[in-house]
Amino acid sequence: MQYKTRTAVGLAVLIAAAPTSAYAMHIPEGILPLPWAGLWYLLVAPFVALGLARLRKPAPDGQSIKPLLGMMGAAVFVISCMPIPVPVAGTCSHPVGTAMAAILIGPVYSVLVSGVALLLQALFLAHGGLSTWGANVFSMGVMGSFAGYATFKGLTRLRVPLAVAAFFAGVAGDWATYAATSFELSAALSGPGGFLNLFYTIAAAFVPTQLPLGILEGFITAGAVRFLYGRRPELFTGVTRAKGLSAAGEV
Repeated sequence: MQYKTRTAVGLAVLIAAAPTSAYAMHIPEGILPLPWAGLWYLLVAPFVALGLARLRKPAPDGQSIKPLLGMMGAAVFVISCMPIPVPVAGTCSHPVGTAMAAILIGPVYSVLVSGVALLLQALFLAHGGLSTWGANVFSMGVMGSFAGYATFKGLTRLRVPLAVAAFFAGVAGDWATYAATSFELSAALSGPGGFLNLFYTIAAAFVPTQLPLGILEGFITAGAVRFLYGRRPELFTGVTRAKGLSAAGEV
């Protein structure tokens, strides 16, 4: 058990002090014991299955959502591959893009496109891993998407401008991802009674990079929503009609 704790603490130190080739948000191959890796596969399977089932159904308005899914999948793939230097920490991390995807296509589809993006990264970029794919999809796809989407919907119900709601959604999605990653590592690698201490250690290792990066992702999400609202307002029809935010100045 002490070996597991030392391994996890060492991993936390590496996350905080890694060179620019490190990526903080994806758990690499071989880190999680197989039972834990399998558990995260089981937890993400219903979300992936639901997304695929919805994708097979014809759209009620006759317009296919597949082009937008492809665009969001590409965006999540690229955004989550971008190393962002954080001078204070002397390391690099990256945004995730799932909050933005969830706002535009819904959280279930966002989980689906995140899964595809993470699979491609694991296969071709050695970014993450196949055994840890389920854990990475849960943290980035499920937690990032639903946290960002819930934040956005909650704030728009309070008549908060779309860009402001999108900013906080981006922040929430990013920080929820790193919190979930900390939980996954702590649960798998801590000994009896050591979960909280290990969770705090790993979470603290993420803070120097993800605290400013979450704010940066908030601005990215807000900018994307503002840009798309000005050119494709129909993407936000449900929000604007329900909350009376149809004027461009409200964004």
